[in-house]
Amino acid sequence: MASQIGQPTTVHTTKHIQFAVIIGSGVMGAGIAAHLANAGIRTLMLDIVPKELTAQETKQGLTLDDAAVRSRIARDNRQKLLKQNPAPLASKQLLDLIEVGNLEDDLGRLKEADWVIEVIVERLDVKQQLFATIEPFLREDAIVSSNTSGISIEAMRQGRSDSFNARFLGTHFFNPPRYLKLLELIPTSDTDPEVVRFMKQFAEERLGKGVVIAKDTPNFIGNRIGTYGLLVTLDEMKKGGYSIGEVDSVTGPVLGRPSSATFRTLDVVGIDTFVHVANNVYDLLPDGAEKDTFAVPAEMKRLVDEGSLGAKSGQGFYKKVGKQILELDLATFEYVEKKALTEPSIGQAKALPGAKNKLKAVVFAKDRVGALLWPIHAKTLLYSAQLTHEIADDIKAIDEAMKWGFGWKMGPFETWDALGVEKTVAKMKQDGYDVPAWVDEMLASGVTSFYNEDGQFYDAQTQTYVGSAVNPKEIRLRDVRKSNGVLLENNGARLLDLGDDVAVLEFTSKSNAIGVDIMQMIEQSIDLVEKNHRGLVIANDGKNFCVGANLAMMLMEAEDENWFELDWIINKFQQSIQKIRYASRPIVVAPQGMTLGGGTEISLPAARLQAGLETYMGLVEVGVGLIPGGGGNVNTYRRLLENTPDGLVNIEKAAQKTFENVAMAKVSKSAFEARELGYVRTVDHISMNRDHLTHDAKQLVLELDRTGYTAPARSRIPVVGRAGKATLELATREMFYGGYISEHDLKIASKLAHVIAGGNVSFGTQVDEQYMLDIEREAFLSLIGEMKTQQRMQHMLVKGKPLRN
Repeated sequence: MASQIGQPTTVHTTKHIQFAVIIGSGVMGAGIAAHLANAGIRTLMLDIVPKELTAQETKQGLTLDDAAVRSRIARDNRQKLLKQNPAPLASKQLLDLIEVGNLEDDLGRLKEADWVIEVIVERLDVKQQLFATIEPFLREDAIVSSNTSGISIEAMRQGRSDSFNARFLGTHFFNPPRYLKLLELIPTSDTDPEVVRFMKQFAEERLGKGVVIAKDTPNFIGNRIGTYGLLVTLDEMKKGGYSIGEVDSVTGPVLGRPSSATFRTLDVVGIDTFVHVANNVYDLLPDGAEKDTFAVPAEMKRLVDEGSLGAKSGQGFYKKVGKQILELDLATFEYVEKKALTEPSIGQAKALPGAKNKLKAVVFAKDRVGALLWPIHAKTLLYSAQLTHEIADDIKAIDEAMKWGFGWKMGPFETWDALGVEKTVAKMKQDGYDVPAWVDEMLASGVTSFYNEDGQFYDAQTQTYVGSAVNPKEIRLRDVRKSNGVLLENNGARLLDLGDDVAVLEFTSKSNAIGVDIMQMIEQSIDLVEKNHRGLVIANDGKNFCVGANLAMMLMEAEDENWFELDWIINKFQQSIQKIRYASRPIVVAPQGMTLGGGTEISLPAARLQAGLETYMGLVEVGVGLIPGGGGNVNTYRRLLENTPDGLVNIEKAAQKTFENVAMAKVSKSAFEARELGYVRTVDHISMNRDHLTHDAKQLVLELDRTGYTAPARSRIPVVGRAGKATLELATREMFYGGYISEHDLKIASKLAHVIAGGNVSFGTQVDEQYMLDIEREAFLSLIGEMKTQQRMQHMLVKGKPLRN
């Protein structure tokens, strides 16, 4: 079962990691410490003792012997975690799980550690000396690892004891550790296989990682292939006379890559960091064409020498001047207006459905787009094939490393399949490229793709398709559909048999937006589950759980003045949402990603939530001139009441917080923050691994069923009434008179206050739920009839951002 905050998942092994020591508190060390804190693991972060006092320390009369000075480096880096963006901590409250110390006074605490992680300077001699220093202080069962991005793990452990070597391996996190899924595990020839097995399971379940076992070669898998691809791109850019902006305009989303594309990625990573990674491979490779490819271009060296390191220095390949983004002209080294390729093939590709079709359209384009992208792909795919057996056990490990570490939608071999292996190999040979023998042999045997329809991948050693071990915790609903069939389905959602008498409701509309189809399917699914199943999960495999209601549909009805139809739709939404709350069987909702507006409203009445760590939850309707209309106001208020002791003073606090959440459209930046906002309760659970979310939700349904789940009874709700409404409106009126919000903003806030306060009743009055829903629906319909609200809705649909009117 997934963990609740501060309550880690039990890993089924004799080993446990409850306390870790991280040696090195720089960006990566502190980032790893933060992510361990996200997983509920106590961490001690150590760094060197300063050799000089700061001006502030001198002013305070401190000396180099004072404890506050001796652990200052780790302490300052710990505090920086609170200011970083994106936030490495899922909640600022988790900072308390990170202790600090230094490498002279606190070595004795290493005996407490279940896991010791080295994250110091990338120098082999310094790492070897550190391991020699700490070994006498380690427990005999403590796991020890290095976070090196490419130094030999075998070389690091030379001179250490057999016991140390059996527990030592590489654990290469990608930066930032919270957000990048990849963790490369690099065992040595002496690492105990049980340690590798345990660390893989631990990292997947507790840290939410996608784990790849890499071989101990320069830069392992991700950075070896990724660095090569970036350098090849730069080389082809110079050969073809492309600008930085032109390259980035076609090496991002149209290829199934992140929007940062090539050069924006380098700026974010840090050009100096990239140069170090490239130099590491260059220094370790024998002389030849491969080594030459990793030679850092003169332009990059110049940028580093001049301190233009990318985002962290304010400029690199790009520079922001005011609101304008300028690109570096590599010929003049001046920043100029950003350009993009405008060939028709780009627009044509973007209009095609599916990532594979887009990819083929641009790579094979007969223009400057294809002239750039074809050689980049040909060289990168061939390099991946050449290295397959050197850097990894199989092609799937390489694909997963590139997807999880670099954000590619398709790894190199999946990309090759999408382009067509036979077609590309013929073109590669025509263009004079050398194709690895094993790829030729595969095609000669009649195998024309690296993956088959069953998801198995080609193994060159056995010359057959093989499959990975199936992890029962990784449930894909597309696989559930194939194996178990569909119980119910309409245009917006489908109900599937999840096994063990549990059903799962999956939304299928665009962006999982809520329309009448989904409302109907919620009601029909609950009716069926109450008769035939132990419970229901509401989940999906999408990037986002649900971005809210179908805004275009609502606007169309309002513009046509179909008020009766709108009233019916909102009432239908309210009733389907409340049916989740009062279902006789437990319903677990599994939000993840964007869970906005109606997505939050669907989550609130669930028996339990099984939320993904990266759940961004909030009621954001005010951004389009509305208030929540699907019970979001009453259910948020009720949740906040449930989390406070009885007493009239607490209804004021609950009303105030509900009002602030909705009026300010607060959105959590994690499931932990959603708990702080009141959307996730203490009884709800959080899954660290997105791939385990549906499994964890199913297990929670089964647990609720085993323990005799009973739906909550309908009860009356105490409200703050007229007096409370006046209090809620006070701050917004002051903002209006101060010119901070518009008259329409004030109108929205007044309607919202009326609903949350329970209308025109006395303070402390107990009202029934339907009354609260009725005044919510009345306020919603009133606002959607306003021209300024309709303008806001239209602006959001067209521009994708709020209109202030």
